[in-house]
Amino acid sequence: MSSEPVIPQTPPRRRLVLAGIVGIALAVVVVAAGITLRAVDARNLRTWTNDQAVPTVNLIQPMQAASGGSLDLPSRLEAYSRAPIFARVSGYLKSWNADIGTPVKAGQLLAEIETPELDQQLIQAKADLATAQANAALAGTTAKRWQAMLGTDSVAQQEVDERTGDYAAKKALVAAAQANVDRLTATKGFERIVAPFDGVVTARDTDVGALINAGSGGVGQELFVISDVKQLRVYVQVPQSYAPVVRDGTTATLTVPEYPGQHFTARVVAAANSVNSNSGTTLVQLLVDNQQGRLLPGGFASLKFDLPVAANALRVPSSALVFDNRGLQVATLGANDRVTFRKVTINRDFGDSVEIGSGLAATDRVIDTPPDGLVDGDTVRVASNGGTETAPGNAAPDTKVASHG
Repeated sequence: MSSEPVIPQTPPRRRLVLAGIVGIALAVVVVAAGITLRAVDARNLRTWTNDQAVPTVNLIQPMQAASGGSLDLPSRLEAYSRAPIFARVSGYLKSWNADIGTPVKAGQLLAEIETPELDQQLIQAKADLATAQANAALAGTTAKRWQAMLGTDSVAQQEVDERTGDYAAKKALVAAAQANVDRLTATKGFERIVAPFDGVVTARDTDVGALINAGSGGVGQELFVISDVKQLRVYVQVPQSYAPVVRDGTTATLTVPEYPGQHFTARVVAAANSVNSNSGTTLVQLLVDNQQGRLLPGGFASLKFDLPVAANALRVPSSALVFDNRGLQVATLGANDRVTFRKVTINRDFGDSVEIGSGLAATDRVIDTPPDGLVDGDTVRVASNGGTETAPGNAAPDTKVASHG
């Protein structure tokens, strides 16, 4: 029998134990790696969440306005002088010589009125005057005769005084009759209706044959209107807050709908110096030249005043304003890099921006469009040069963030 060498073999039990130990070691390594990775992820998530909890804001610098802006107000045009013409005598319109739009000179005949009743009154007054003059002449002759007889003692002094008094009374009646004739003659002169000044006929409300009643208002009707339109008055209601800057001599640019794109210059000449309690405005009067007659009295116009730059006024975007139960405020970033809310007042609203009158300094850093829920003392992340500023240690180079503590 041949003999073969005997190879020693590891018992199967020992191999199994070794394999188990290796497996357990691998499992421990895997579990440890997983726990470590989860801890790192949790720490990163916590850091990211904390970073996201800090709001990012844009800072703006309040600016001094280059111009004071403008004040646009509606206004109305009126003739420099306007005279409604009424009749001083009653009758019928005989003729008219000037229609609407006709330029007239002072004293130019506009119309004539037939006055048959006035003519008869004047004839009667002249007759009464003649009678009074005849009676006065007779009374004067009689008084002279009685005064002559007084020297012969043939008449009493009382009788002479009576004749003298009667003569004086008759002379008074002559004066009264003469005054009545003069009055009716002067009234008859109003049969001719004439222009009171140089101007334009802007209204004619009568025609030939119309019954004319003397007087104005509810008694007589308006016959003509004469307007001086070489210059026009412009009336505008200026808000009380702007009244101090719209003074005598201030100029404004005037535009009217019928000439789009064209501008006229008006000058302030008077102000009411009082405020209307219903509207909170003050009435201001301007003059505008109208030698060419292009502007029409009674029309609508728009006035634009160029306002001066306020010395301490600053402009910020309207988006920087915050209005809540504490009033009107802006959020600023203070010297300690914490949010500070400041109460402000507005001088003027320009739509996309406002002029701050008080509560803000030119050196303040204003937060534009502050996030909701922002309060005093909060920390914010400042967006700068297209990036966001972060706290040291978590930030990219050249960035920083305001921090608590």
